[in-house]
Amino acid sequence: MAQNQAVLSRLGTKQRGSNEDEKQLDYLESLELELEMMKERFAKLLLGEDMSGSGRGVCTAVTISNAITNLYATVFGQNLRLEPLNPEKKALWKREMDCLLSVCDYIVEFTSKSQNLSNGTALEVMKSRPRSDIYVNLPALRKLDAMLIEILDSFEDREFWYAEDGSVSSNSSRTGSFRRVVKRNDEKWWVPVPCVPPCGLSEKARKHLRHKRDCANQIHKAAMAINGGVLAEMEIPDSYVASLPKSGRASIGESIYRFMLGTEKFCPDYLLDCLSIASEHEALELADSVEASMYTWRRKACIKHSKPSWGMVKELMSDVDLSDKNHILAERAESLLFALKQRYPELSQTSLDTCKIQHNRDVGQAILESYSRVLEGLAFNIVAWIEDVFFVDRAVTSQE
Repeated sequence: MAQNQAVLSRLGTKQRGSNEDEKQLDYLESLELELEMMKERFAKLLLGEDMSGSGRGVCTAVTISNAITNLYATVFGQNLRLEPLNPEKKALWKREMDCLLSVCDYIVEFTSKSQNLSNGTALEVMKSRPRSDIYVNLPALRKLDAMLIEILDSFEDREFWYAEDGSVSSNSSRTGSFRRVVKRNDEKWWVPVPCVPPCGLSEKARKHLRHKRDCANQIHKAAMAINGGVLAEMEIPDSYVASLPKSGRASIGESIYRFMLGTEKFCPDYLLDCLSIASEHEALELADSVEASMYTWRRKACIKHSKPSWGMVKELMSDVDLSDKNHILAERAESLLFALKQRYPELSQTSLDTCKIQHNRDVGQAILESYSRVLEGLAFNIVAWIEDVFFVDRAVTSQE
């Protein structure tokens, strides 16, 4: 009883009565276990995953980024269906994300504010407020998070169901995406296959699916925009700058270089159509080479400005001659990279993005980047799951 009372005291709760029944004892044991788990996780967070305590762990920003990524994998990693999230996992996601995001409450910036005293004297004082990027992006991400959970909850009553085994087609895939739709026997066999009634879905169910697909697609675009903006603001690590090729031409290849330089009006989509990218590996390899070439050309365009820091490139680009060949190539490489990411939104992070995340020291940017990244992934999965149901529905109705 004394031990149970101590647990209740630490958790800020009151004992319901003097006679403890078996149910309340189980409840207390679960609270004690949860408290120990929270202590262990925050200990790892503060130690930077260095359990020796010698200070050789990763920095706080990387640790929090990893924590959000791992929490997403724990909660949503096994959720491969259009169905409401398990109540326990939903509570776990909300509780632990609230803890991790609470760090942002203390990331502030100071601004001057005029204050009048009782005697009429005007003073200028410094007042703290949330940092601008967190003030703008964090509420938006929380709203997108709630909307995604709401989309999953809307599939509690549905006309389709899932079969663990079997497939509808052996060689079906969607245009513009590398994800297999219904092929399960030899690839992604663990993913459940959606099934629909013999006559197909009703028009009401199709309308509901289309509406939720459009919502998830908009959420995906919003999360991707926030993630891209945060990554763009992160400093480029010196290790990446040192690894840049000496020639952007050699990085992207002779054929792409001639196309980018030889046309008066550059069309990135036409170039991508000509390349006929067949796999995610090829697309990611192209993205890495285009991005490296872009920064190589930008560095050459700014070479006349002898600045010690690569972080000055943004400011220097405004002073560069717009007719300079390196500047033109850098702008066209940027548009090609943007078109590539738009065409294949499921593309993995480029080498530069990964390097930025690993070397980032800004805790606020780490939270915004990891939070937007996991929401982007969840939104894309929901769209893909809905497309799977539509594909099966079309296959069934066509057979009819």
